[in-house]
Amino acid sequence: MSETLVDLGTVNVPSGVLVLGMAGGIDQWRDLGQPLSERARTAATNGGGHLREWLCEAVAVPAAADRPLRVRASTSPSPFDGEPTIATLEISLGLLWPETTDRSVPVWLGDLPVDRCGMVVGDAAVLDAWTGMDDEPADGLADVFYWGLYAADAHAQFGGERIAQYCLDGPHGWLDLPVAEAAARAAELTAWRDRLHGKGLMVSVDKHTDFHRFRRAGWHHPLHVGAIDVSGCQVLGIEWDQGDHSIRHRGERDAGQVYPVTLEADEAGEMVMRWTIPPHDFNDEDE
Repeated sequence: MSETLVDLGTVNVPSGVLVLGMAGGIDQWRDLGQPLSERARTAATNGGGHLREWLCEAVAVPAAADRPLRVRASTSPSPFDGEPTIATLEISLGLLWPETTDRSVPVWLGDLPVDRCGMVVGDAAVLDAWTGMDDEPADGLADVFYWGLYAADAHAQFGGERIAQYCLDGPHGWLDLPVAEAAARAAELTAWRDRLHGKGLMVSVDKHTDFHRFRRAGWHHPLHVGAIDVSGCQVLGIEWDQGDHSIRHRGERDAGQVYPVTLEADEAGEMVMRWTIPPHDFNDEDE
């Protein structure tokens, strides 16, 4: 564990079971049989393990319920743009390594793909309430974005602010509108485009679901990490750069792009969960 780790934030785990899971499917576990919390509790009771159903995957482990748990990462340069990307994700679990277990040997828990929708770290029971892409927002609000060939013309007609994302100017649009107003503005933009151009303008309405909130919270973080409150607990979301994902992680599990998750002991003898994503091997491009 000699690499340099940077702090990403903390999570709260009052149920005593922590989950690292694929963000695109967190809300779908409840539709596939047992809720995520029940599956995760069973895995944690056995020391931790990998969960998989259909396209949903996660790893669950026991964790301290009485304190915030630190999440850190090491980085490596992306082959897409050279920017730092997560190479190792390390989550402190707040529990002592068992005295009867050799601390020099990592415990294999399974492996996970990098979900192009992002990853979530949080309490298993809290994540049962996670709202996904198609759910309704608890605050009744949404964001509207538009971009494309005719964005300047649309801005002259409708206005809207430049919304900075990931150190870029980002699209035009409006934040924090009531859902009905957001839908009406999107409809106006779409009707204007269809009437004058037919194409050349993309319009989206992102309701304030937990899925959208974590992505928005990471707009200004160099590693696209955002912390949000879900049912009174802090949850961390990690979004991957889409260009980097397409080069390193495309195909995900179907293409064998999966990375090991282990339990290990830190220098103080406490348990940490580590997800290790090997740096891109530029030599492979010459073969």
